[in-house]
Amino acid sequence: MRMPDIIAKKRDGGQLDQLEIRQLVTDYTNDLIPDYQMAAFLMAVFLQGMTYEETAAMTMAMAESGKCVDLSAISGIKVDKHSTGGVADTTTLILAPLVAAAGVPVAKMSGRGLGFTGGTIDKLESIPGFRTTLTQREFSDNLKRYGVALTGQSADVAPADGKIYALRDVTATVESIPLIASSVMSKKIAAGADKILLDVKVGSGAFMKDLGAAVELAGTMVKIGEIVGRETKAVLTSMEEPLGLNIGNSLEVLEAIDVLSGQGKEALREVSLTLGAHMLNMAGREKSQAAARKLLEKYLDDGTALRKFAEFINAQHGDPAIIEHRELLPQAVCQQQVFGGASGFIEKIDVAKLGYSAAVLGAGRTYKGQQIDLAAGIVMQCGIGDYIEPGRSIAVLYTNDPMKLSAAEQLLRQALTIGRAKIKRPQLILGVVDKDGYHNL
Repeated sequence: MRMPDIIAKKRDGGQLDQLEIRQLVTDYTNDLIPDYQMAAFLMAVFLQGMTYEETAAMTMAMAESGKCVDLSAISGIKVDKHSTGGVADTTTLILAPLVAAAGVPVAKMSGRGLGFTGGTIDKLESIPGFRTTLTQREFSDNLKRYGVALTGQSADVAPADGKIYALRDVTATVESIPLIASSVMSKKIAAGADKILLDVKVGSGAFMKDLGAAVELAGTMVKIGEIVGRETKAVLTSMEEPLGLNIGNSLEVLEAIDVLSGQGKEALREVSLTLGAHMLNMAGREKSQAAARKLLEKYLDDGTALRKFAEFINAQHGDPAIIEHRELLPQAVCQQQVFGGASGFIEKIDVAKLGYSAAVLGAGRTYKGQQIDLAAGIVMQCGIGDYIEPGRSIAVLYTNDPMKLSAAEQLLRQALTIGRAKIKRPQLILGVVDKDGYHNL
């Protein structure tokens, strides 16, 4: 295989076969193909696209470039959930214990936050003592014993994806649906779950800004799953305003505890119940959405899910006392209320800008490996459709660096569009994509 021939074939709109794609990924992972040639190939894909078969072949080649987790020794159908990223999206912390409490094993590899989106690993690391790095033996043992285990993604899981993504990031080829889909699915397949549920975010705080692009991405990932033998379903959810009230790592742990206690923001509870019901259906635990949802509501309201959360924390060496003694979580030295500056209704929220405001306070990263302030963040006190006026508190900022407050407040104010019209809150669940296509709700 000559790399210039592969580049030219894709440049001219040709279809690569499975062997060509596998060799391409293997050689690049092993440093046998230089960056400039892979960059040219990625741009050809960006411009010409890939068929479902090509995308599935690239997905499997990346998944098999490193270790693939074997969960076959764990009884039951394992369903993994992946979110395409958002702001105040704390669903993993809620879903892992909630779904496990219903008897469906939850084995999950998660990542850190970058930019305006939060990372599950960072959130869990705000819990004193919590270990986010488990050996394969510890991971399997916890899954067998407690029905839930969560660990950070190691460098030997889908290493080709990490290397290719780094190149995409600097060659303006990130926004390619085949490349996004193969990146997401390669990690999910390598993580070993039997079935995959995707939470594809849509809106100002999501990578996909409009519904059409989100449906296309979801459909591509579902088709990949079908081709490689992993049932995959996608739920499209709105990110036109933060999903929860709390933005920031320890703050989001607090809100997860609220939801697991039968409280919390209704939107966060609703999305968690919807996703959880799909996970139970896919695992064969309940046949209908209604039955699955009723069971999960019961576990939220009677304390079963919260007890499973405490068990999960303890199993990974964290301190479950945070549930009753919230002051054990990281606390910010500085708190500042933000008050309304003009009267009117909130008509629109630039959710990405809110996420960047939290990052300015120290809750997020602007570059990979950056240290973050686990106590920093924002607690929102308003949303789309709410009336605000001078003197009304609209948010509280938290940080350990008072010099960051002014810039963060400015970004937060810029994120809110105030007008005279009372706008309805956005629809939360926009639709579902499965093997039969897109189903509008």
